[in-house]
Amino acid sequence: MKHHYPQRSLGRSPRVISTSRRRFLQASAAVLSGLALSNCRRGISNVQSGSASNGGSANAQSETLHIYTWADYTDEGLAQLFTERTGIEVVIDIYDSNEVMLAKMQAGGGDAYSIIYPSDYMVEEMIRLDMLSELDHAKIQGLDTLFPQWQNPTYDPGNAHSIPMSWGTTGLLYNTSQLDFEPSDWSDLWDNQEQLFRRMTLLDDVREVMGAVLRSLGYSYNSTNPAEIEEAYQRLVELKPALASFQSFGWEDQLLSGDLALVMAYSVDAIAATLEDPSLVYVVPNSGSSLWTDTMVIPKSAPNPEAAYAWMNLFYEPEVSAEVVSRLFFATPIQPAFDLLPDDLKANDDLFPPEEILAKCEGIAPVGEAIELYDRLWTELSSA
Repeated sequence: MKHHYPQRSLGRSPRVISTSRRRFLQASAAVLSGLALSNCRRGISNVQSGSASNGGSANAQSETLHIYTWADYTDEGLAQLFTERTGIEVVIDIYDSNEVMLAKMQAGGGDAYSIIYPSDYMVEEMIRLDMLSELDHAKIQGLDTLFPQWQNPTYDPGNAHSIPMSWGTTGLLYNTSQLDFEPSDWSDLWDNQEQLFRRMTLLDDVREVMGAVLRSLGYSYNSTNPAEIEEAYQRLVELKPALASFQSFGWEDQLLSGDLALVMAYSVDAIAATLEDPSLVYVVPNSGSSLWTDTMVIPKSAPNPEAAYAWMNLFYEPEVSAEVVSRLFFATPIQPAFDLLPDDLKANDDLFPPEEILAKCEGIAPVGEAIELYDRLWTELSSA
């Protein structure tokens, strides 16, 4: 299927270090409707990951919106604006993988949440498990302003159970001052193990890591062939001694200081790093990678669905969304929000990749019963 993406310049925009974009070494400030924004990665309302309380009275729940999301998709300024408009307090908890989120929801630990941010393939899985409410589109403004690709996505036709809020790629982020070669493909990790020894990390994400290795071997990111999955596993076993860790987040200071030379990263995190330091470069591997969409959903167990709809509508306001995107550097699927972005962000190929890069990427999809093999091999790899 041909993808339709925003029109943009194909030239790489200059990486300018701006104090308004410094997210890793110091706090920074931006303005959203007159409210100061603070760094999501440093914590929101001092809430620790996965710490939302399920207790409290029904009345207390109705006055609170609990959100379960990835890091850097919202911040205190947005939460404050929502509270100012609705009188509803916001509590935001962070997870670092779709699988962690799903396990918590299945175990009954997520009954407090009215908004969750699953990725595309996890939306499919949660629909299959009958965990998501069917959305009332009459209560959501702006769905008709989405770019065409997201108006009828394959993972959730018609956006029946989810609405898109960001998209991006997965790739390699490296420090040019620490390497004497320019990584361009996944195979470079194996070919340069001596130089990268204990100075590189892979995501702590079974589907992303196994998918990347599968793709490097010429297979699909979503292979269900046991022989192909086993081959990818053995390839990872070869690389494991040279890895510093499996780490999805928290690598920024080490990469900026040179303790790490290369990390596998989501574009949403990598872009901010490249703007932080011009020696950092992000690349989508030549053999291909993942093209992901993250969404907002309302679980069937949501205690405050009306507040959830209000949160969705606030985020879909073009001015609000554009300000958050400019602050947190994720690609928006909302056309009017994209139109309001600064020109340097519109022209940033890391943020909005050209078609020739996107053509090499593949969305992560459910793999059915093969997930048991993925999980078993991942456990063996990470615990060895």
